[in-house]
Amino acid sequence: MNDAVNKKIRVVIVDDEELARQMLREFLSRHAEIEIIAECANGFEAVKAVTELKPDLLFLDIQMPKLDGFEVLELIGTDRAIIFVTAYDEYAIRAFDIHAVDYLLKPFSAERFEAALQRAKERLGGKLPPPTELSSSARPPAQHVERIVVRDGTRVHIIPVAKLDFAEAQDDYVALSSEGKKHLKQQTISSLEKVLDPERFLRIHRSYIVNLERVTKIEPYSKDNHVVVLTNGAQLPVSRSGYARLRALLDQKAGSG
Repeated sequence: MNDAVNKKIRVVIVDDEELARQMLREFLSRHAEIEIIAECANGFEAVKAVTELKPDLLFLDIQMPKLDGFEVLELIGTDRAIIFVTAYDEYAIRAFDIHAVDYLLKPFSAERFEAALQRAKERLGGKLPPPTELSSSARPPAQHVERIVVRDGTRVHIIPVAKLDFAEAQDDYVALSSEGKKHLKQQTISSLEKVLDPERFLRIHRSYIVNLERVTKIEPYSKDNHVVVLTNGAQLPVSRSGYARLRALLDQKAGSG
């Protein structure tokens, strides 16, 4: 029982501004039950630290170079409490505040910090429900991604969507085919489809999304089925509804061209 009471809350601070990290350090130092196990100045460091150290609580900046807070969130999963620390205005935050324990809008007061920390303790104590879907649903609506981040152990790969040939569903993962390599990412194909630009990417089958710029031709495969052939020679199955969508889109592009 005493072990549970005395157990420290292990915290990682992620912010590219030294002053912001210093302020969080100072506020957290007033709490004997908190142990800061790492400080990170960018998203790459954050993914590595969280993967290796498995903290209970993360103070996460949104606007950072290299990897932003959204991308870090996609890579680390949902099994810890998150407090956003951001200079975004409150209106923008409404889109994702339900996915975190709380957020701190810079500059924040000590009172506001204490309220956020208390909520985090309640989450960790099981009194607040965990977030259901972080990752892509945390991104502001109507914003298509220009790159996809994939974690491989503690390493992070960044795939520009312009270099994505196609994505293939594999249970709760998607295999992303880019420049002759495949990267496995824990994400459903439906959630990936939502963040890709529909002018550039099309769901041609329940298991496949294709980059339309890679499609060279559509060929019949059997009586009711077709395949698309890509510029790299890959052949992907096309469902009946996918074929109708693909034909309509290609015809539309040909008409506008």
